[in-house]
Amino acid sequence: MEWKSLLSAEREFREYKKSDIRNAFQRDYDRIIFSNIFRRLQNKTQVFPLPGSQMVHNRLTHSLEVASVGRSIARIVSKNLIDRFGNDFHNEIYDIDTIVSAACLAHDLGNPPFGHSGEETISSYFKDGPGKELESLIPEDQWSDLVSFEGNANAFRQLTHQFAGRRQGGMSLTYATLATLIKYPYPSYNKGNRKKYNVFFSEIETFKKVMDGCGIKCIDENSLVYARHPLSYIMEAADDICYLILDMEDAQKRGIVSTSDIDFFFSSFFKDDETWFHERKKDIFETVTDYNERLAFLRATAINKLVVCVSNAFIDNYDIIMNGDFEKTLASHLPDFEKNALENCRNFSLKNIYRHQSVVKIELTGFNVIGELIDEFIQAVLNPNKAYNKKLLSIIPDQFKNDNKDLYSRIQVVIDYISNMTDLYAVQLYKDLRGIK
Repeated sequence: MEWKSLLSAEREFREYKKSDIRNAFQRDYDRIIFSNIFRRLQNKTQVFPLPGSQMVHNRLTHSLEVASVGRSIARIVSKNLIDRFGNDFHNEIYDIDTIVSAACLAHDLGNPPFGHSGEETISSYFKDGPGKELESLIPEDQWSDLVSFEGNANAFRQLTHQFAGRRQGGMSLTYATLATLIKYPYPSYNKGNRKKYNVFFSEIETFKKVMDGCGIKCIDENSLVYARHPLSYIMEAADDICYLILDMEDAQKRGIVSTSDIDFFFSSFFKDDETWFHERKKDIFETVTDYNERLAFLRATAINKLVVCVSNAFIDNYDIIMNGDFEKTLASHLPDFEKNALENCRNFSLKNIYRHQSVVKIELTGFNVIGELIDEFIQAVLNPNKAYNKKLLSIIPDQFKNDNKDLYSRIQVVIDYISNMTDLYAVQLYKDLRGIK
């Protein structure tokens, strides 16, 4: 794969502004950050319930931090590549930090209310809930989207689909930014044993256009399985670093884990012979008595260490990545010491944070709220002439409606509407429909 095509500035709807000092990728970044769908992330759950007396991450703050970390990794990678190939190479990889940070901003735009439990609820409705009776009425390659609803694929749809009254190409981002967003470059019906995918049936043609437009290697034309855009590995690594480190910091603020635990795990990224860290930590702890400020130092230092290690992993595997043969994630290719420290954080979080009562309760709330809403609206789609259903369907914003008569498209109207809701809006609508004050 070649950078000249990988950094394609082509987009579905091109606007020419001679006076605009921004390049195409900077416009992508700005379009995302000023969009309504991005703002709505402030009221979508990251891990812990919203709102609360403690300031913890929501999807918006998480995405901003991922963009910051992704930009740092991309800049280190860029510098290393220029050192390796010479200054002239700079013209080939210009602004990769902007492309990565834009994709990082957008990586969670497809998440429904209540995070992953929202995804599971939508899937369960069709897989083993009331929606299962529709299986015989929907083609298999469309049905697979419904029984394994995926936020990553929904993000690609939200950014590229022309919703009613909107312009061609959705947000009309560059092919480079869209391809960087795609971590799982294949449709749902060809995901095989893989848990995740990045393309709904409805976006197949757009997906092919983006990947081919970037000159990305097609691994299997029949199954539409592509290699990944090299920059997508950086976006993914930034997300891994942020959610593992910062979820632990949030857990400390919520009193779920102790300050000493966080101190231990964040400090574990540094070997005993990395004396600069231990001396710096001693100096900070002697002068700073605020525990939050101490943890902020440890968090920042741990993230910086991982940023450097991930950047080195990209450079070390550069040729394999560019050939489209790189396997797994950059995080899985870290040096053994740092990889073990990251895995210890992951295992600790799985046991002590993600299964904590407060997290499980918000997931259960999501199952009930989203489950009830999707059932009511799907039943309304199936029986649109009933008086109650007419009123119910009338509250769906026009932008989500379409004139297609097939069942898959009509169901997508409901899923588009519900997946765009914030947690608070979903709960309020649930209360309104139930007559709960």
